Amino acid sequence: MSQSIAIPSVSVTYAQDGKSTRTNALGMRPMQERAYQHRGEQYLLIKSPPASGKSRALMFIALDKLENQNLKQAIIVVPEKAIGASFQDEPLSRFGFWADWRVEPKWNLCNAPGTDGGKVEAVKTFLDSEAKVLVCTHATFRFAVDKFGIELLDHRLIAVDEFHHVSANPDNKLGDHVRQLMARDTTHIVAMTGSYFRGDAEAVLHPEDEGKFQTVTYTYYEQLNGYEHLKQLDIGYYFYSGSYTDEIMQVLNPNEKTILHIPNVNSRESTKDKIREVEHIIEALGEWQGTDPDTGFQRVKTAEGKILKIADLVDDDPSKRDKVAAALKDPTHKDNRDRVDIIIALGMAKEGFDWIWCEHALTIGYRSSLTEIVQIIGRATRDAPGKTRARFTNLIAEPDASEMAVTEAVNDTIKAIAASLLMEQVLAPRFEFKPKGPDNQPTPGFDYGESGYNPSRCNVGVNLETGQVQLEIKGLTVPKSPEASRICREDLTELVTAFVQDKQTIERGLFDEELVPEELTQLRMGKIVTEKFPHLDHEDQEAVRQHAVAALNLVQQAKKTSNEGEGVATKNTALIDGVRQFALSVTDLDIDLIDRINPFGEAYAILAKSMSEERLKLVAEAIAAKRISLTMEEARELAKRALRFKQERGRLPSLTAVDVWEKRLAEGVAFLQRKVKEDNNG
Repeated sequence: MSQSIAIPSVSVTYAQDGKSTRTNALGMRPMQERAYQHRGEQYLLIKSPPASGKSRALMFIALDKLENQNLKQAIIVVPEKAIGASFQDEPLSRFGFWADWRVEPKWNLCNAPGTDGGKVEAVKTFLDSEAKVLVCTHATFRFAVDKFGIELLDHRLIAVDEFHHVSANPDNKLGDHVRQLMARDTTHIVAMTGSYFRGDAEAVLHPEDEGKFQTVTYTYYEQLNGYEHLKQLDIGYYFYSGSYTDEIMQVLNPNEKTILHIPNVNSRESTKDKIREVEHIIEALGEWQGTDPDTGFQRVKTAEGKILKIADLVDDDPSKRDKVAAALKDPTHKDNRDRVDIIIALGMAKEGFDWIWCEHALTIGYRSSLTEIVQIIGRATRDAPGKTRARFTNLIAEPDASEMAVTEAVNDTIKAIAASLLMEQVLAPRFEFKPKGPDNQPTPGFDYGESGYNPSRCNVGVNLETGQVQLEIKGLTVPKSPEASRICREDLTELVTAFVQDKQTIERGLFDEELVPEELTQLRMGKIVTEKFPHLDHEDQEAVRQHAVAALNLVQQAKKTSNEGEGVATKNTALIDGVRQFALSVTDLDIDLIDRINPFGEAYAILAKSMSEERLKLVAEAIAAKRISLTMEEARELAKRALRFKQERGRLPSLTAVDVWEKRLAEGVAFLQRKVKEDNNG
């Protein structure tokens, strides 16, 4: 490889307290119990990570709705046929529940032969029958609604798995059908997702529709902290030069259970011959010993004499791939760690794919969206005996000297950093921010550290039961409306996602040496909040903005404080300790201080260690070449902030100010004044 690859960009260590895998008297794990408590809600949104038990949570809720809430039938819709297996029969009564989950074989349309369009009549037959549960794909559901009308779904439960496939965009058919169902208001909806954001930064639901849902959130932090076996998760993007097939063994450890996603054929990393790429990987691993006739797995003997079983899901030959896929799904071998060692895939083994033994999700080339990356990481975050560490590696080609390749490589690099920042936010505990005031009191259930609650300081409290971190911040704006409060409580990750997906924002944060951080934390985040929640008043929009920036920047500062920029956690409380240490290291933890932190500072520190100095300079130059000094839109936003500055301080910001943000506000006003003058002069 062209440089060291030993530094992950994110490393989190968890407590292994076993809570998230324990069941109650009804056989429910904590997330399922939390969701079941809201079973009476007409619209329920479950945000919960992979492997937390969303499908079984739906079974409990659906059975109650069918038995006790007078609903006629339940229809479960999944994005692809393979995920339909998650909703097959479960003997829930064996573990304490009052009924079993049963899907008649003919009504699991994911197992039926034929196309999605060809299964539409089966949906109508089901709706006219006395049967209770149907499982089908999103596509079959869409075709059926288009053909028979939305009214046929009245007084039924519609459960949408992988809900992030829905979009507020009017061209999204599934989203349009969800809106129609909500407009009729006779159907119950349970929406489930492990990543409540889309890769294209489009909103999943309109705010007014989302506000009708009761949200049940179970965080990655709660899930992973409560595992019995898995203790550490590492996430890293690494760079190479030349062909990835020549460098693959630098990151592929034959002794780790691995899902390897080779690059999309349209990506820079692809050699354009996917079959040869798989052959090359197999050759690099060892000496081919033939194909297992029962499973279709490739058998490869390593230099140490170990026989690896490799599942090839890339080969398009249906007779080969179907046999391999069937062997991987065989439920009789679900708990057999030695069944397979490495799975090589391209478009498969992502969303909904369940292989608990996976220790390493290795992805070559940047994937199409942040959602896809979160889904791939989820393949490695299952708890399993003997599995104490899991990791995700994104291997990306470094830019070369040609201008076209540099542009594409810069985009991939920026996206990889964005994914890393997002995952840090996803993996962090939930923050609860409070304005610091003289009357503040400690909150019951929160631990404020060895010295306890200090009325004279901004305190950091931790609720070990819920994984919440409570932080007092001076000058923090409090949301007034219930909707703004809900956003601050539930949707900060979605705002951070939109922020880090904005290419110009992250480019400036990483490479603009003249950047004033408030241009990102106040202007850019403020614009995102305004666009996503235009119905909120200005004060609530500002409250939401402050909460989102605080969540992002405090995770980054905690990482810097506790790990000295290395990104390597040594204990499960490292992030919380880092937040507390940062809060105590400043005289006054106020919102102005938080706004003055560049959210991408720590990401640049990791990038500088991951990429060669020469290539890093190349990326910086490519970004600098297209930088625009100031746009009209930015100037208007600066002028709005300048007006607020005047209201607070009784004077306009000055062009000669020592404070760089005040000076930038004045520049925005001056820019607009010049434009007005130019326009008046013709």
